[in-house]
Amino acid sequence: MELCKEAAVKGIGTPNQEELGLINALARRELGADEVYTFALRLCDNDIDRDWERFDDATLEQLAPMFVGASGVFDHQWSARGQTARIYRAEVVGGEGLLTSDGRPYRFLKGWAYLMRTAENAALIAEIDGGIKREVSVGCAVERVVCSVCGQELDGCPHEKGEEYDGQVCHGVLTGAKDVYEWSFVAVPAQRRAGVIKSAGARLEDEARLGRKYLKGLRAELVRLAGIAEPELEHGLLEKVAGKLGEEELAGLIRVYRGRADRLLAPGPQLSYGQEEVPEGIADGAFLI
Repeated sequence: MELCKEAAVKGIGTPNQEELGLINALARRELGADEVYTFALRLCDNDIDRDWERFDDATLEQLAPMFVGASGVFDHQWSARGQTARIYRAEVVGGEGLLTSDGRPYRFLKGWAYLMRTAENAALIAEIDGGIKREVSVGCAVERVVCSVCGQELDGCPHEKGEEYDGQVCHGVLTGAKDVYEWSFVAVPAQRRAGVIKSAGARLEDEARLGRKYLKGLRAELVRLAGIAEPELEHGLLEKVAGKLGEEELAGLIRVYRGRADRLLAPGPQLSYGQEEVPEGIADGAFLI
C-alpha cells in the first residue's frame, strides 16, 4: 500500500561539523558549511490520523534508514527539476511524555534535510525561516494494513475504520516498511491526513482492492444472515469464522442461511381455524350474517 502522510518543518540553518560529514556522504563534492542550509522535519508518527490509520512503532524504525538520501519535491511531482532538498539523517524519537489519542507513548520519525544556498533557493529558505513552508508529506509504501481490533488484514476483516467495537475504535495499523519514494512540500495545513500516490502498478492494486471489498461484503452478509437464522450464535464468533472463509465457501453458506432466514421471516396466515375439522358447507358460517 502506498501512502502519503503529512508532517512539519523547522528551520535550523548552518550545519555543525558532524552534520556536514553526513551531508558530504551524499554529496558529489566536499561542501562547506556556508554552502548548505539545514532544517528538521517531523516525517510521520504513531498516532491515529484523520483517515483512522497509524504507523506502528516497528515500522517507524524500519522507515528511518530508508529515508536517508530521499529527495524533497513539491506537491509530490516526481521530476528532477522539482527536487529541492535531501534528507541526510533520520531517527525515531519520543514525544517527551506525550501520548497518542488512544493512550500509547507518542513517537515520531524525525528527519534532517539540507538544500544548497543558491539564489534559486533563497526564497524557499526565507519561507522556511518565516514559517510559510511548514508542512511536508511523505510518500512511502507498507506491506500490510492490519485491523487494530482483530489483527487481520483490514480489507479482509468485518470491521470498519472509525467504528467502535466493545469500546475500541477500529483503525488501520500500517505495518512493514516496504519502500520510500520522497517527501514533499505541500500547501495544506499540518493536520493528520492520508492519501494514495498512484504508481505503475496502481491498476492492479485497484483491482485487488475491489476484490478485497467484494469479499468483505460477502463476509458481512454471511454474518447478517447467520445471525438471523441462528440468533444463539455469538456475533464475534460469526465474524471470526467468516473472516477465514474464501469466496466459494462464503457464497455457499450465504445460500444456505438466506434460505433459512427467508423461511423464518416469511409472513404467516393472519387467521387460523385451529386443528378442529369443520363440516363441509359451513366452513365460512362464522362470517355469515
